[in-house]
Amino acid sequence: MSQPPDQDIAALARGGRTNVLGFVLRLGGTAPFLFIAGRFYGVEALGRYASALVIVELIAQICVLGQRRGLAHRLSEDPREEGHVIADAMMLTLVLSLGAAALLYLFPAPMFPSGHYNEWDRLLPLAIVANALTDIALAALAYRYNVGATVRARSVVEPWVQVLAAVGLLFVLPTGGLALSFILSKFAALAVALWPLRRTFGHPRGWQPHPLRLGKLALLSAPLAGADLVEWGTRKLDIALLGFFTSPVAVGVYYAAQQVASLPQKLKTSFEPILGPVITRNLREGTHGAIAAQVNQVGFWIIAAQAGIALALAIPGEAVMGLVGPQFVGGTGALIFLLLAEVVAATAVVSEAALVYIARLKNLWLSLATIALQGVLTMGGILMVQHYGLNDKFAAAAVAVALLLALAFASLAKGWLLGRLLNAPVNPFRWPLVWAVAPAVLAGWAATRFLPEWAELTLGLPAILFTYGYVIWHKGFGPEDRVLFRKNVGGGDEAAKEGKQ
Repeated sequence: MSQPPDQDIAALARGGRTNVLGFVLRLGGTAPFLFIAGRFYGVEALGRYASALVIVELIAQICVLGQRRGLAHRLSEDPREEGHVIADAMMLTLVLSLGAAALLYLFPAPMFPSGHYNEWDRLLPLAIVANALTDIALAALAYRYNVGATVRARSVVEPWVQVLAAVGLLFVLPTGGLALSFILSKFAALAVALWPLRRTFGHPRGWQPHPLRLGKLALLSAPLAGADLVEWGTRKLDIALLGFFTSPVAVGVYYAAQQVASLPQKLKTSFEPILGPVITRNLREGTHGAIAAQVNQVGFWIIAAQAGIALALAIPGEAVMGLVGPQFVGGTGALIFLLLAEVVAATAVVSEAALVYIARLKNLWLSLATIALQGVLTMGGILMVQHYGLNDKFAAAAVAVALLLALAFASLAKGWLLGRLLNAPVNPFRWPLVWAVAPAVLAGWAATRFLPEWAELTLGLPAILFTYGYVIWHKGFGPEDRVLFRKNVGGGDEAAKEGKQ
């Protein structure tokens, strides 16, 4: 049954609004963790931890096999009970993640390029199982428009369990604090995700694992897995290459900047769980024009929000990085370029949300071209910095510039391809964004020029956000945009009820 466009926008707004709240809550947990890790565990320990996480998160991504997005399509097409479809996905992921975790535990060296690890660091692969299964559970719940579960698991429980565990272990087991706090946070998030999954879909009665069916599922998921892996790789290749060619200190500084910059990235993922089901339904109904409109709408919301947050974090960048620790201030340049990269990447992200269903292989090839370009630019930047004898902070900035350029290419290419396939323009950019940025930059300049460092954050940062928000609200947001901030719009109650079933 067809659903009116305004109800689609309302569903997207409701899901995005809930996850934006999650972003704010996650910010409240991420910032304290960076402070604790940087100030008390030290920049070198943070660098080794970051290098290990690259491998752990890579393997977890592989074990999910693209099912964060592909599960919605299978649930809408598979005639079997929804619980059986989800059970297949969970079983496949469980088998893969257990095997991968066991292999890394037995051979931990790939996680630690420096070769230095302790018995607690060796347990990090356990997080692969929890992280991968949580992704599947939350994807299933998102199909029912239940994004609140994602907020609770990923934005409340996960970051705050990590913070509290890192604080407690600092006094009890400091050598294992970063690793164990990460593992505990992932299993806590899994527990919080499984509870609503069971309530929503029930127990899959009569389901039995079937090797051939699971093998077919793995093959069908491979293109999506490749796209997800490449997209993830663009966010981790920089740390991997820095870890290989530079010092743990450089990795630690860059990781801190990346974590701060990734805060606006959470806004992109705020809409992903709800955008997939909306797109799959419109594809089934053949309403391609509606898909283009939804991509443009959500893309603008993301760019508008990310631009404001990027300005607020970049202009007082030295003060922001100084919160992590004095030795991290050298990462300010990297922070600025990383924040800009997040804004630039928005078009690629929302376009890919549709391309993975319309043109999986073409999307995969574009993703591969993106990461190849990033690899070449990253290596070129690092070698140039080393050639001129510059210090590690310039290497971190060069790596960030490489990411920015690669993501700009991805946004242009994927936006063009989607527009061509849908026969409708795909371009979320609007000129009022520029009108809002200009006075916000002026407010930020005044704050950094005339206020002491502590006031740059307490007074300057809110001033930047307020100035930007006021202009974008009055000059950039139309009636459809303001749906994002209203709770009861066109069919919202019905969708909400569906999400609670």
